[in-house]
Amino acid sequence: MPGRSCTHWRIPRLNSVASILILAFPDQFAITAAGTIGGTFMPLSRRALLLALPLPIVAAFQPARGAPEAGPSALIERFYADLLAVMKEAKRLSFAARYDRLVPSVARTFDLGLMTRIAIGPGWAQIAAEQQQRLTDVFSRYTISVYANRFDDYGGERFEVDAKPNTSPNGIIIASRIVKANGEPVPLNYLMRQDGAGGWKVVDVYLSGTISELATRRSEFVAVLQRAGADGLVRMIEQRTAALRMG
Repeated sequence: MPGRSCTHWRIPRLNSVASILILAFPDQFAITAAGTIGGTFMPLSRRALLLALPLPIVAAFQPARGAPEAGPSALIERFYADLLAVMKEAKRLSFAARYDRLVPSVARTFDLGLMTRIAIGPGWAQIAAEQQQRLTDVFSRYTISVYANRFDDYGGERFEVDAKPNTSPNGIIIASRIVKANGEPVPLNYLMRQDGAGGWKVVDVYLSGTISELATRRSEFVAVLQRAGADGLVRMIEQRTAALRMG
């Protein structure tokens, strides 16, 4: 598009638009379209998912005090570069090696604590602190495992990242696109906020530019929590993680 400033990144092969990874959304809102609140939850492919890490891991990879914070577009570009580096080596890396390589990049890019909490939904406040930590840990391992499992090849697609953010009532939106090998662009937009330290973090990703996957995941988790409690939700997430590790 004329006048659009963007950075291009090569990315791994995706078998379909629904293979794009989706992340999480801001506190206390079920966002189903970029810049809107509420709406109808829309289910996506099993390859659409969110990201989170255990809080101790998140803290370990926070920038040192006084270190310059990356701008929002630069943060997304760096994440893509890190992901691409792993994918180019994916065939010689084990699942565990891919997983370990992705941990710091994910922790740096996403507001992981917020995403874990919001994925559980309004019932989070009624869960005991110890169980909250268990849920955070298992959910974090699950989401990193999805990245390590799905991004295991490279086929010539690329990412484009717009340099200029768009404003939103809930933060700012960084527009990007996955351009498939045949030239077809697939919008993939990031909702970002500044954290307590002033650094930018991703809090949601919109498939096709508008659709938040976390609304669907939150609906699922709420149903399990109501039916089987926090322990039942932990077991379900652990089972899914084990399946991903087995390929």
